[in-house]
Amino acid sequence: MYYSIIGFVKFHVVRYCTWAFENVRKRVQKSLSDEKRKYFKRSRTLLLKHKDELNDNEKLAVTKMLEKSKALADAYFMKEKYYYFMSSPNSTEAKKRLKLFGMANAATQLPEFEHLIRVLSNWSEYILNAFDCGYTNGFTEGCNNKIKVLKRIAFGYRSFKNMRQRILLTANAT
Repeated sequence: MYYSIIGFVKFHVVRYCTWAFENVRKRVQKSLSDEKRKYFKRSRTLLLKHKDELNDNEKLAVTKMLEKSKALADAYFMKEKYYYFMSSPNSTEAKKRLKLFGMANAATQLPEFEHLIRVLSNWSEYILNAFDCGYTNGFTEGCNNKIKVLKRIAFGYRSFKNMRQRILLTANAT
């Protein structure tokens, strides 16, 4: 007997955490002076980077930014907890880490993370399945993206045969 397991692609779930964190950063950024606001905007990628991947200078910069706002520090803490959850080796460990993330959310009570929490509670079964299944549709999504870009820059083809040949040529070149 064959059965299928439905699982989500982790990228699509991580997006919700990124969006929530970004909304907190934007909210905090609005209350800052022009100079600091521009610095925060330019430092967006630095704040989204995993804490373990930061070098010493970047860690110092992030620490200074987090000192500006408790809400931003809480959001950064939540983001790191979420990345820890997403790095789980299997669904059993992910379930434990998801509970820790839920408790951390209850402690911080950031309204921007409510949508993420709702998604996690509604779809937890399928999200947890993704940790046990090594398959992803990332390759297919990448191919589709390349084809869409090719269509956009080519301004259309008169025949499907020519377009197909160009797609195959481009796919083999990379």
